[in-house]
Amino acid sequence: MKLILSYLGKLKGRLAAAMTLKFLAAMFELLLPRILTHIIDEIVPTGLIRSVVLWGLAMILVAALTAALNILANRAAVRNAKEVAFAVRQDLFEKTARLSGTRFDLFTLPSLTSRMTSDSYNIQQFAQTLQAMCVRAPFLMLGGILMMFSMDVVLASILVAIIIPLGLFIFFVSRKGIPLFNIVQEKLDTVVRIMRENITGIRVVKALSKKDYEQRRFEKANEEMYRSNTRASTVMALPGPVMNLCLNAGLALVVYVGASRVNAGAMKPGVILGSLTYFNTILMSVMALNRIFIMLSKASASANRIADVLAAPEDQPVLAPEECLQPGGDELIRMENVRFRYQEAEEAIRDGEQAPALDGISFAVKEGESLGIIGPTGAGKSTVLQLLMRFYDVKDGGVFIGGRDVRGYEPDELRSQFGVVFQNDMVFNDTLFNNVDFGRGLTTEQVDAAVQDAMAANFVYGLKGGLDFVADIKGANLSGGQKQRLLIARSLAARPRILILDDSSSALDYRTDAALRKTLSERYRDSTLIMIAQRVSSIRHLTNILVLKDGACIGYGPHDELMKTCDYYRDICTAQMGALE
Repeated sequence: MKLILSYLGKLKGRLAAAMTLKFLAAMFELLLPRILTHIIDEIVPTGLIRSVVLWGLAMILVAALTAALNILANRAAVRNAKEVAFAVRQDLFEKTARLSGTRFDLFTLPSLTSRMTSDSYNIQQFAQTLQAMCVRAPFLMLGGILMMFSMDVVLASILVAIIIPLGLFIFFVSRKGIPLFNIVQEKLDTVVRIMRENITGIRVVKALSKKDYEQRRFEKANEEMYRSNTRASTVMALPGPVMNLCLNAGLALVVYVGASRVNAGAMKPGVILGSLTYFNTILMSVMALNRIFIMLSKASASANRIADVLAAPEDQPVLAPEECLQPGGDELIRMENVRFRYQEAEEAIRDGEQAPALDGISFAVKEGESLGIIGPTGAGKSTVLQLLMRFYDVKDGGVFIGGRDVRGYEPDELRSQFGVVFQNDMVFNDTLFNNVDFGRGLTTEQVDAAVQDAMAANFVYGLKGGLDFVADIKGANLSGGQKQRLLIARSLAARPRILILDDSSSALDYRTDAALRKTLSERYRDSTLIMIAQRVSSIRHLTNILVLKDGACIGYGPHDELMKTCDYYRDICTAQMGALE
């Protein structure tokens, strides 16, 4: 709730204006039954038609003012709620972009997605309802009670005797509902995860004829969410029937007691009609408060989940220069005895239960040199790159760029030195130009040069519109080789100091791969290259090659040296290129 109020607090002026309009509308609405009572008990007995007409017009005017003020207030509430949701999503997106790899893994992508969508929507709905109802409903309820007391104490006492225990009942039910809606949102995370996996891997699912299997898996998660949602909604629905029963019973009691008092001459007939109108107004107000409490339960659960992300501590602080260890030598890139394990801080992972992703890795690359990394799946190749760019922090050892510990760089300062293509990198639903430029303000000449160097010119300029051709989401309208060349063009466009290619030529034919390697060696000599590859032909010409297996270095050096000293590397070469190697 504090989160929602903090965002609403930024709109104090507009919030006050909307609530003032609601207050005025409620005040006019409370006048209507009193005017009706006055007409019946005071004006009609006089027999003056003119007076009846004038008071009737007054009622119409008050009703029109009430409607107009409510419309203006509701429009303001909708606008304010949208701005709150917009600000929440913006802050959540910004925070998510700054999360360390470890934090991101702990929250998980499906959960972050549902927080950005479903949870922020719940907050928007509550913010809108809060503005529309939090002034009107309590004011109409309290004002209606006071008006009833001003007309007849006995009838008003009946109402108060019903509302007080009813209000306490609603309060306790709402407290019970908040944890239940937390569970609902957690189940939604699972549904989003399975849905995302199936949408992303739909071709694999179809190719293996596993639609029924995936349908059952989704159905199970969906059913669990359904049950959790049903349980939470059932609890929060309890006040509705109970409230209707109590208030309708109270309404019948008011009619009976009122009629008895009229017959006894203790009150006038118009008071009964006015009291019934106020009773109905109060009934609607209590129902509105019940609705607020239901939405509060959902919004509180959602706000807590969003607050968890926004309040996540910065676990990658930038160290002061004196804290950054300075290794000897003139290497641009250096790793010293690095040991790393993903999500090492999780209590579920005990020492010795899971092998480290990297175990004692050391290497150095000088400015303008190149490094190839090869090894089986899961050997830790991509982990090396993620540590270089400080997506994760090492616990043992050190990672240095330009003679400086990577922990001593501001994130943008560090990563601006890199041009990178990751495995399964992202092609966005945008023009090819914007996919290469990626918001860096590059010129058409720079983008065109990068496209040429990435061996992408033939397909790019063969498409309708060329660089203005719009790629589908994830480049669905491009082939695998076309996507890889487009991504390579993106990494080359700003002529980075360090160029990282993570298995980025796997979909290229050998001729295109060879032409790309030649271009890199001739036109990007000033860039220090790190290349991960499964093909020995892609890295054999590089200055040094790092051979990884199970997170450990089992070979390091030039191709010719590894052919003599590393059996594993020699076996790969023999399998791929024949015994002549």
